[in-house]
Formats: sequence, C-alpha cells, structure tokens
Amino acid sequence: MQFGRSQSSGRNRLLAALPPADLALLAPHLKPAPLQQNLVLHEQGDRIDQVYFPIEGIISLLTVMQQGDAVETATVGREGAVGALAGLGPRRSYTREIVQVAGSALRISASRFRKAADESRPVREIIVRYGEMLLIQVQQTAACNALHDVEERLSRWLLQARDRVDGNTIRLTHEFLSQMLGVRRPTVTVAAQMLQNAGLIRYHRGHIEILDRPGLEARACECYRAIRRQIESVTAGARG
Repeated sequence: MQFGRSQSSGRNRLLAALPPADLALLAPHLKPAPLQQNLVLHEQGDRIDQVYFPIEGIISLLTVMQQGDAVETATVGREGAVGALAGLGPRRSYTREIVQVAGSALRISASRFRKAADESRPVREIIVRYGEMLLIQVQQTAACNALHDVEERLSRWLLQARDRVDGNTIRLTHEFLSQMLGVRRPTVTVAAQMLQNAGLIRYHRGHIEILDRPGLEARACECYRAIRRQIESVTAGARG
C-alpha cells in the first residue's frame, strides 16, 4: 500500500503527514475498513483494540450519560484518527465512537500501532499533537454549545462535515442533528429553515446540500475557524 505526502480525496491527512520511512512501518498493517452509518467503533469504556484512520466520512465522539442521553463532544474525519492514543499504551475509550456519515477508513490493530510508535519518534509526536488538537476541539465544542446560538452551531457543524466528504451533499436528518447539537428537533428545524431561506443550504429527505459555502462561513461562529486552524497545525505536512 503506497501513500503520498500530499493531500488527496483518497488519503488520510494524519498518515500523509508522516515521513515516508515512518509511514512504511504502518503501511503493511493498514487494512481497508468500511464505515457504515450508525456503526459503533468503540463503546464508552471499551478497551481500544483497533485504530481507525478515516479516508471519507464522519465519526462522532459522544459522551453518554447514565440515563442514556448523549451529546457530541468532537468529530473525526480524514484529518485524524479514532483511538490514536492507544499508540502510547493500552487505553479505554472515554466516549462512544459512532459513524454519523458513511465512508471508509484504514484500520490497524492497537498493538501494531504501539509497536510502530515505539520504533518511530515522528509517529509518537503526531499522536501527541493530534491528542492535543482533539482536546482543544472538545474544549471549543463545550464553549460553543454554551455560548453560541443554534444557527451558528449548525453552520459550524455543516462546514466541519463538508471538510470531510467529497461533495456538497451530506446525508443528515434533523433528528441526528438535534442529538449532535444537544437541542430539541424543532429547534434544529427552525435553524435549518433559516439557512435554507437565506439560500445557503437546501434540505430534502434527509439530505442537506450546501449551496453557498462563503455565506455559511459568515453565519458560523468563531469555533469553526478555531478548530480548523488546529487541524491545519497538526496536518501541516499533508497539504492538498
């Protein structure tokens, strides 16, 4: 399996940021893994035995309450990985990791990933940098949920989704978005209708099409740009 360092629609940016010799430690053990919508990669509390590097699609990290309610605290796409901290030692998942937008990934066993990290300083460094970025995303999302209105947050989420798929159409339902944003479904419906009336999106039968990205960026809160800057800082070696 061969990887270039430049970004393309068929590459994971975290992997592409690695020097070729260090990537070669992982490449023989990376296996294709389909990401079907609603597939749970790790349940909260599970031992992490597989690490996933998405190529396309979106994985949501959900914090689950005792009564079963859940809220999204971060998202992962082709800029990152799910379970990457297992490269530094055995880990359990602190979140439920569920596929929200279908796609594909490259998968490696946590034990193989740890072996590569033991042998490669760049692999260890990118695990730490990505872990820090993910923590920043969680903190930014918490502040966003507390301080910004639903229309701003919905715009931010749609832009984050668009960055991780090929095309302007995203398969999302209002019910799903209400869970991700931590609000009631009617509230999401009103916010989506406002964006549609402004000509920024088109919503039809569970699909949202982004019509005006610059306009959507103008509606989004500062959190979208803050999170994107952090992603760029980690994946600077994989431009595209």
